[in-house]
Amino acid sequence: MQPVLNVEDIRAVEQRLADVGVSVSELMHRAGGAAAQEVLRLGDVSHVVVLAGLGNNGGDGWVAAEELKAKGVSVKVVSPCEPDDLHSDLARLVAKGVVEAGVEYVVGPARDELDELLADCDTVIDAMLGTGFHDAPVAPFSIWIDALNASGARVVSVDVPSGLSAQTGHAPGAVVVADVTITMLALKPGLLSDDGRDVCGSIVVAPLAGQTQKLVYDADPVAWRCEPEDYLDVLNPPTCVVDKYTRGSVLVVGGSTRFPGAAIMAAKAAARAGAGYVTLAVPEPVANLARTHLLEIPVVGLPADADGTFSGAARAQVADLAARRSAVLVGPGMCVTGGTVGVVSTLLESPAPLIIDADGLNSLARLTSNRIDEFPELLRRKAPLVLTPHRRELGRLVGLKDNPPDSLTSALEAARRIVWSDGGSELVVVAKGTATACVGVEVALLPKPGPASLATAGSGDVLAGIMAGLLASGSDAGALPMLASLACEAHGYAASIAQERFGSKGVMAADIIDTVGLAVDAVEDRAAYSDADDNADSVQDKGSDRA
Repeated sequence: MQPVLNVEDIRAVEQRLADVGVSVSELMHRAGGAAAQEVLRLGDVSHVVVLAGLGNNGGDGWVAAEELKAKGVSVKVVSPCEPDDLHSDLARLVAKGVVEAGVEYVVGPARDELDELLADCDTVIDAMLGTGFHDAPVAPFSIWIDALNASGARVVSVDVPSGLSAQTGHAPGAVVVADVTITMLALKPGLLSDDGRDVCGSIVVAPLAGQTQKLVYDADPVAWRCEPEDYLDVLNPPTCVVDKYTRGSVLVVGGSTRFPGAAIMAAKAAARAGAGYVTLAVPEPVANLARTHLLEIPVVGLPADADGTFSGAARAQVADLAARRSAVLVGPGMCVTGGTVGVVSTLLESPAPLIIDADGLNSLARLTSNRIDEFPELLRRKAPLVLTPHRRELGRLVGLKDNPPDSLTSALEAARRIVWSDGGSELVVVAKGTATACVGVEVALLPKPGPASLATAGSGDVLAGIMAGLLASGSDAGALPMLASLACEAHGYAASIAQERFGSKGVMAADIIDTVGLAVDAVEDRAAYSDADDNADSVQDKGSDRA
């Protein structure tokens, strides 16, 4: 796993490095050297332009320029001011030394002059705005960013693409679209989520110092980015000694006359994910429709109200069905009524591992007056419990209905309010978004995100079904956050396969279901063979970690 640190924690690591003898000046020189090395790694580099800012991020760019010149690369620095006028004392000192070493620089070029400089180069180092920046860029940097993006040149951003918040992943104004982002010490949340996913390109982590790993771990990372081999602990060893019952049984509870398809898709996804026996429980008016779509999956019709949703009388039958299952999923397409709130409440008291999704979550919000973190006794149970809210549902659960989480960072904070109020290892909140976080009481994991084609109606129902199938099939429930992360990766991989068939905008949720089995196999294969691949990569990368 790769640690992910908040920006303020990165600053704390830098201070601790200084305390053990690694000065800020040394860090700047190592950062600039790492950026230069990454440029050279790209190959076919002969003419480089460095766009340098006023602070320490710009200082990294000046160092990179000197390193490249020493390697025989033609390089020119573009600066908004003379080196003597840079804001950072250290950057000012470094820039003056680089100029003395013979590196050419240009101060405040006009747009046409900048366009000409960029047209003549093959690679640009973006060292304008660093991790401390979080607003919309202003001139001259806003102009430089537009010129850079229009140039078509290959771009290596230092620490973060200029204009992107490394903390939130938001880009409120002009932002550099990088081919590679070389970030220092550790990953930051904003690089992995929201606008960061569009503009960072491939991400390389430069540790900068031998003490970095321990200091980063001691800084209590806000989350951990999962790698393929991490899933080995929750995967079942392959065996032929199996039947439909030993592969696990899933009960899906959901559906309504208004939304019958959600529960049908969730049940199919659970079966595709590996469960040997899946049962779907729906309101009686929906049962025959569901049966026409599910040849292999038994459908049980339960008592319904006149509006086609579960009635209070369904609770006893739901409890009986759940008691005989390896895992239960409740919520897809269920609507929120007094009856459905009762069904969710009943299942919370059941002994089976439980996943609550969609309207099951909205029923929880109604049951707790939108403050689930103030009702920890409701969620405490001996069996695993997984909540799968997207950001708006997460906001409703914790009293933020009108101001739901709008970033990975704020989603992590909201999810932790739930799991920490409960305090048990049996609860995981899967906070879905452009970057999904699987948050337990001790750890938050960030699975590799899927493609944008996942943004389609029903995709969340498919994910919930995959989780139910994996949980029921005997995967280690003792590592619940990792199991949830595995389900998210399989979901994303399935969407990638479907996208190849139907195009980036043509994927529907049913298409994802059809590729789930292939995706689960692929994720398992990647985990099984990743150790050898990682050993080869570690030799090639010479200390840099790629995200």
